[in-house]
Amino acid sequence: MAGSRSAGRAAVRSVRPWKRRPEPELEPEPEPEPRLLCTSPLSHGAGSDSGLSDSEESVFSGLEDSGSDSSEDEDEGDEKGKEGAGSDKGPGAMEKATEEQAQADPARPRTEMASVPTADEYAEDSSDEEDIRNTVGNVPLEWYDDFPHVGYDLDGRCIYKPLRTQDELDQFLDKMDNPDYWRTVQDPTTGRDLRLTDEQVVLVRRLQSGQFGDAGFDPYEPAVDFFSGDVMIHPVTNRPADKRSFIPSLVEKEKVSRMVHAIKMGWIQPRRPRDPTPSFYDLWAQEDPNAVLGRHKMHVPAPKLALPGHAESYNPPPEYLLGEEERAVWEQQEPSERKLNFLPRKFPSLRAVPAYGRFIQERFERCLDLYLCPRQRKMRVNVDPEDLIPKLPRPRDLQPFPTCQALVYRGHSDLVRCLSVSPGGQWLASGSDDGSLRLWEVATARCVRTVPVGGVVRSVAWNPNPTVCLVAVAVEDSVLLLNPALGDRLVAGGTDQLLSAFFPPEEPASQPARWLEASEEERRVGLRLRICHGTPATQVTWHGRGDYLAVVLATQGHTQVLIHQLSRRRSQSPFRRSHGQVQRVAFHPSRPFLLVASQRSIRLYHLLRQELTKKLMPNCKWVSSLAVHPAGDNVICGSYDSKLVWFDLDLSTKPYRVLRHHKKALRAVAFHPRYPLFASGSDDGTVIVCHGMVYNDLLQNPLLVPVKVLKGHTLTRDLGVLDVVFHPTQPWVFSSGADGTIRLFS
Repeated sequence: MAGSRSAGRAAVRSVRPWKRRPEPELEPEPEPEPRLLCTSPLSHGAGSDSGLSDSEESVFSGLEDSGSDSSEDEDEGDEKGKEGAGSDKGPGAMEKATEEQAQADPARPRTEMASVPTADEYAEDSSDEEDIRNTVGNVPLEWYDDFPHVGYDLDGRCIYKPLRTQDELDQFLDKMDNPDYWRTVQDPTTGRDLRLTDEQVVLVRRLQSGQFGDAGFDPYEPAVDFFSGDVMIHPVTNRPADKRSFIPSLVEKEKVSRMVHAIKMGWIQPRRPRDPTPSFYDLWAQEDPNAVLGRHKMHVPAPKLALPGHAESYNPPPEYLLGEEERAVWEQQEPSERKLNFLPRKFPSLRAVPAYGRFIQERFERCLDLYLCPRQRKMRVNVDPEDLIPKLPRPRDLQPFPTCQALVYRGHSDLVRCLSVSPGGQWLASGSDDGSLRLWEVATARCVRTVPVGGVVRSVAWNPNPTVCLVAVAVEDSVLLLNPALGDRLVAGGTDQLLSAFFPPEEPASQPARWLEASEEERRVGLRLRICHGTPATQVTWHGRGDYLAVVLATQGHTQVLIHQLSRRRSQSPFRRSHGQVQRVAFHPSRPFLLVASQRSIRLYHLLRQELTKKLMPNCKWVSSLAVHPAGDNVICGSYDSKLVWFDLDLSTKPYRVLRHHKKALRAVAFHPRYPLFASGSDDGTVIVCHGMVYNDLLQNPLLVPVKVLKGHTLTRDLGVLDVVFHPTQPWVFSSGADGTIRLFS
């Protein structure tokens, strides 16, 4: 018996599958329970055939002998030999032996466990755990960012990341074509795309809506009280109390000993009861010279009350009493201007003096004096105010600049809104509210030609190309292109040939503006082309090369700014949306930039890249005018709140300098194309000329010095100077005003 039991236990130990075997080609091992039962017929043949022995019952129940039996120790050597011989035969031999034993003892009942097939117990795993392909455990997946794999499987092989060759366009096409794109997620452990099933989608939607994951769970089902208020005969649990509940805790003993030691050493103080009475103290109580504040050299003593005078007596002398006129003057004065804050009165005795009406007010003011009075004297920094003023050069060292009025151009009957000088500086064009465009000779102030345009001229701009003789005029909803035919006749003739050489395309494209040829009658006065927009035009400006011109329209939406090309007669709207009411536009002198000034900001757009480059914040209300430095790195703008703002594009989007020299709204600003000068015109009737030197050294800031205030225009209908423009070659400045005159300052 002992030998059989030892052999059975040895066989169980040798073939028990404690660990899953990863090799799928090996034959599945039989389950351990049938083997334990197969050793039992040996004992039944030698002894009784009813039931199991004690050792067999222990083996069946999962308990094994501890090896203390002496009979088993005696037969241990023989059984080891048998066990070795049996183990050499393999699992097939043991199964054959089992069948033979079953045939040899037909009377023995066949147990249910013997019929179980000997297959791998892990072949069909009925556990609810997920199929874990990546066996790296609870490791951050960021550790595998620099490796081609994302983890390891059960066999220890690398799980490589799938190739992600899709770009944004492929992802967008996949999103449009794949109907299951919305339910496809990426597994972070394997990097593969997984398609959610309908049950998983329903579970995700329930969790997103704040519901329970299980659809059959009722969170509002009636609660069943396990413990009731009725006295029961039997206890809920009859478990005896632990031993530690009767033994004092050593941890608590150590804590108490530490607290006792801290109390003895004075580290822990008992809590003192708080005094419920509020504590008041006197700010000026330490008036003793031996006190800390008294010994301080900068200590300021508390202000003392002024001693009462004769006027505050209940029986003052007659000269302190006020008469009727003095009383009336005292009542009309402001409280801060009165010499006495009360009226002296005379009483026959002290008992007749009534209560003082301003007692509470004076006590409150006295408390304010004590509370707000400084209690320490601070040394003021001794700085000479002259040192705070920046050292600016003298204006006479910054010449040349215009200093006096030289000529006055008279002829318009209404206010003159706009000016423009020819590229050579010989001719001047002006537009007025009288519905006419006048061309002047600069040197003599003689009006050479008057062109009636039939409306208010909002803006006029001379083509900056010296080989083209054209003037753009903004009148109502149209932009007129005039050939004034002044100066060189070859230039005027070449301009007409350039305009007549255009052939319209066979299929004209849709444009935001219409290009119309001038009639014969209009050509006699110099009109060549008419660009109709449908909405009023407020400004027109040319590009530096003379082929493009920008127009600002008084409308809402993205069509406030239009760009026209003269050679191809094309019009386009460069913007898709509006960023506010556009006030002014300007082309960059050397780079493909367009500056658009709205009421509260100035935006710099790159025309080739078609993107916003910078956004300048002038921090003023309603930008009225705009000008770009000839070098292109600095911009000035005027506003209706009488500010002139200078921007350095290389420095910041915030203003470099804000000048507040004018008293009223600014209407126009301008840079000189050659000299370091800029000017501004305002409704106060003055033109301020400033020296603005921009250095080639990027580390040196621009030098801004106001040099001259030019006066001459008279205010008309609260309007002063409406436009300012410099002569292209000379240090002269032209100004047009609401008084209908144009003035030249040289």
